[in-house]
Amino acid sequence: MPFDDREFPPVQELAEIRRNRRLVAAWLFAVAGMIWVMVVLGGATRLTGSGLSIMEWAPVSGILPPMSEAEWNRLYGLYQQIPQYKLINEGFGLAGFKHIFWLEWTHRLWGRLVGVVFLVPLLWLAWRGAIERRLLPRLVLLFALGGLQGLVGWVMVASGFFPESTAVSPYRLVVHLSLALVLYGAILWTGLSVLRPAPVRIQGARAARLLARVTLALVGTTIVAGGFTAGLHAGLTYNTFPLMDGSLIPDGYATLRPFIRNLAENVAAVQFDHRLLATLTLLSVTATLVAGLRARLTGMARAAVLALGGAVVLQYALGVGTLLLVVPIPLAVAHQASAVLLLTAVLVTVHALRGARG
Repeated sequence: MPFDDREFPPVQELAEIRRNRRLVAAWLFAVAGMIWVMVVLGGATRLTGSGLSIMEWAPVSGILPPMSEAEWNRLYGLYQQIPQYKLINEGFGLAGFKHIFWLEWTHRLWGRLVGVVFLVPLLWLAWRGAIERRLLPRLVLLFALGGLQGLVGWVMVASGFFPESTAVSPYRLVVHLSLALVLYGAILWTGLSVLRPAPVRIQGARAARLLARVTLALVGTTIVAGGFTAGLHAGLTYNTFPLMDGSLIPDGYATLRPFIRNLAENVAAVQFDHRLLATLTLLSVTATLVAGLRARLTGMARAAVLALGGAVVLQYALGVGTLLLVVPIPLAVAHQASAVLLLTAVLVTVHALRGARG
């Protein structure tokens, strides 16, 4: 039978679709990686007290750092007007101001770069037709959320300028962190779905799938609790483990009224809740790992479950170490970076188990 050339275009078209999917997924994973770095920079900025050093929100002109001594002195003069300087850093001089300025400036610059790395390839890939039309509205929405994150970041910073305030509002900090992680998770999930659009049917893994979803909820809640822990500097007290001042539940757990305020404003309650949620997350991941191994998972699903197990052990150990050593900055930054690693592992696991059946 002679060859029919008409058989070849569909094959070539399929190869082109696969190449485009790999390209789009690689771009989205790169953006997610940059957001990961952004979260880590944000943690370092908070831990070093650098977040209030820039008192102006200038999305365009703020790209450039101060270019003259007069501009440095102007910005330093602005910083001298806020409570953080007067109550904590008074007299540390222009050199001390520059030290905290550069980290905050880098954090903001990196945020702008994330926007550029998202928008420019989006326009180019859309023009080339490499992005499926059904994905374009989602990607535009994600870009808009990224812009909103910049605004939320400034609203958070502005809360540190209030009288008698030497740090940002814990509530606004948690909103800023949560939005960053939602954006990260959505971009990562979209990249995974572009790369593997159809769920892989996996028999006998329904329990692992359900447990992975429970774990995802626990990881998200634990990170939010960690945001309040960071915002209240709760890690600087109760530096023993597993007990808190010799008790499993600290005596001052429910001192505020109404009770719900304890969950976000009471140092003892906030730290206890974070410990409890972290432990529940560890147990949930362990159950997911056991269920996955019993289901004899293979390929991506097996690798994801094993990575999830390793990530939770690393995160739990870093959390305990950060607490016992009274929050050393390098260890605390590593703890925040590892939290995103754990979130990544559980998202990949949930995605890989989408097609699990009983």
